[in-house]
Amino acid sequence: MKAAQFFGKGDIRVVDVPRPDPKDTEVLIDIEWCGICGSDLHEYIQGPMTIPRKERPHAITKEHFPVTMGHEFCGRVSKAPSGSNLSPGQVVMVDPRIYCGSCTRCNAESTNACHSWGFKGLSGSGGGFSEAVAIDAKLCYPLPDSVDVALAALIEPLAVAWHAVELCNVSDWSTQSTLIVGGGPVGIAHIFVLRAKGCKQIYVSEPTSLRAEQNRQLADEVFNPLITNVAEKCRELTGGEGVDVVFDCAGIQKGMDAGMAALRYKGLYMNVAGWETPMVVPQYHLLLKELTLKASMAYDDKHFAETVNAFVAGKFEGVEKMVTSRIYIDDISKKGFDELVTNKDQHIKIMVTTHKDKV
Repeated sequence: MKAAQFFGKGDIRVVDVPRPDPKDTEVLIDIEWCGICGSDLHEYIQGPMTIPRKERPHAITKEHFPVTMGHEFCGRVSKAPSGSNLSPGQVVMVDPRIYCGSCTRCNAESTNACHSWGFKGLSGSGGGFSEAVAIDAKLCYPLPDSVDVALAALIEPLAVAWHAVELCNVSDWSTQSTLIVGGGPVGIAHIFVLRAKGCKQIYVSEPTSLRAEQNRQLADEVFNPLITNVAEKCRELTGGEGVDVVFDCAGIQKGMDAGMAALRYKGLYMNVAGWETPMVVPQYHLLLKELTLKASMAYDDKHFAETVNAFVAGKFEGVEKMVTSRIYIDDISKKGFDELVTNKDQHIKIMVTTHKDKV
């Protein structure tokens, strides 16, 4: 079958690989759509980083690159194990995480922080940029016919945002003001989740004009940090106090400096971004405002399931706007990864399929 594999920095090739042979507890899924994630792009530009090297294969899969990429995927069941709640032809959303299930963190239901964490599409054992994947049945979530399968893969990035929002432990979002630093795909996913939660005010800091316009259709206000003092603007819009919560979806020092300045006294700074440089916490704001700094890692079982349920219930109104391009797998290098390198700001999510008749 066809699969797009990572062979090294800037080197993704569509190759022929054996069709997976599912184990007794696994489902065989024919992939419908798979989104290109920012973490995929980082691997393409700078990798291997998360993708395991030959000298250090993944602890669970025992694999190293080349690996089949893609972890934001949905598909149809072609073969299901006996005793599961799945049947051939059924559309499912897949939780792509790999975890041991037995370490102290997994036993504490923090599977997202497993000592041997990994992802399908990054750590081996198959990925969504292919025709089929074999995966444990418990990681498959059946979707009703009412769900548009062409959009279902968006559940994965929405789950990232859902987990971060839930970790804030806010009981009533209708009273909260928020600032999202970085209006890329993850930042936009946060807007959709905060809207679903009924957040009172959603502001975004985004310097690029194209991205800003994308966010302006969804957020209450969008600021260009290159020409606007974001902290002053946030205080102006919140009666002089500052925002309640900042979500860092950029991982850039200037963004953090502005974000912490924008927070109210005893506000919360939630880091969702993967930083490429060391984070320097602005001590002045942290101490004098007694701020809380937290971080969010992907999502756990509970929050992934909640995101699926919210998606099925239609809570993410307008989410189709996240899809800016759909491509066939043979074009994944040129129209997918190279397109994002060259024209990143023009896109939110590029979707890939192995079904030529769907593009």
